[in-house]
Amino acid sequence: MSSPEPRVLQFCHGYDGPFLDCARQYAALFQGSGLKVTTVYLTGKADPDVERGSASDEVIFLGYSSKAIRGLKLGAMRDLRRLVAERNVRFCIAHRFKPIYIATLATRLPVIGVHHAFGDYGRFTRRLFARAYSQRLALLAVSDAVRDDIRGQLPGWPQHRIQTLYNRIDIKSIQADQVDRRVARGSLGLPEDAWVIGNAGRLHPDKDQATLIRGFAAALPSLPAGSVLAIMGKGRLESNLKRLAQELGIDAQVLFLGQVPQGRRYFKAFDIFALSSDHEPFGMVLLEAMAAGLPLVCTDCGGGQEVVKDVGEVFPLGDSQALSERLIALSRLDEQRMQSMKEGMLNRLQQSFSDEAGKLRFQQLQNALNLPGLTQ
Repeated sequence: MSSPEPRVLQFCHGYDGPFLDCARQYAALFQGSGLKVTTVYLTGKADPDVERGSASDEVIFLGYSSKAIRGLKLGAMRDLRRLVAERNVRFCIAHRFKPIYIATLATRLPVIGVHHAFGDYGRFTRRLFARAYSQRLALLAVSDAVRDDIRGQLPGWPQHRIQTLYNRIDIKSIQADQVDRRVARGSLGLPEDAWVIGNAGRLHPDKDQATLIRGFAAALPSLPAGSVLAIMGKGRLESNLKRLAQELGIDAQVLFLGQVPQGRRYFKAFDIFALSSDHEPFGMVLLEAMAAGLPLVCTDCGGGQEVVKDVGEVFPLGDSQALSERLIALSRLDEQRMQSMKEGMLNRLQQSFSDEAGKLRFQQLQNALNLPGLTQ
């Protein structure tokens, strides 16, 4: 049955990792706009928790496996074409390249492609696709760093149609979900009286925890007594990183916490948060650490430095000595400076990374992206 109410179609590859919240973020843009939101997941089984977390008026699970959407993806295109034909869809927001490709070829809708990573147009075939549909396709990047990467790969494209819309969080919801310091430390098995540097991410070369461990080792003699480095996450480098800590003589002070479900709930267990990633596209974990009121230090490349601008410390990628100096400086913050930093972080969250800020920014981008009107 045809649905007359005007809609936005949000097309997602899947709901794993951070992408469920990405769907929520974009659905929140249209609250009060007069447009309903239909969110479609290309992969993944139907799940009532995902349906609730999507914060959309309608959620559809196409249920494709990763194998089934290789090649031409004709089945997915037919399904999407049918869904659009049954609804009054004004435009489509598609996350990641496969959904962008499918939505653009399957429909005649204006498509906003949201890019969450570097290098998405490194392939010639993708650049060819983008050029062919440049009149109907607009691109959003999760950071200026990703935006500039796309603009560099698509030099002939209208640059005003490649813009930035930062990731956002529901600040109050995340803060309400975070447990207090004592409970968090008990849950993670951290000593109550330690000064704790926290990190969260896959144990993967992209996250460069090796530099973090070396920087911690260099700083340790100047840090508060009993300081530890606590790393949340699993990955193929776990044995290598543990070996590095042992070689540096700090294996007792580097705690590998493994994969912690809903890890952001326990961030108040940390005294500061450190991100050593190699060209992080954005750094959602930094927003979650800011919501917990943690002083921040991260690398000066990628999107992370944009997140912590004016409220956190940065250091050159791979420079363990510079990192150690930032860790020592943060360990010596007095109460007044700590409170000022917390207030600055909360203000930055509200002004740049809240749902309200995202909605305002999207409305500002409407003309640049050449979107149909957002109201009835």
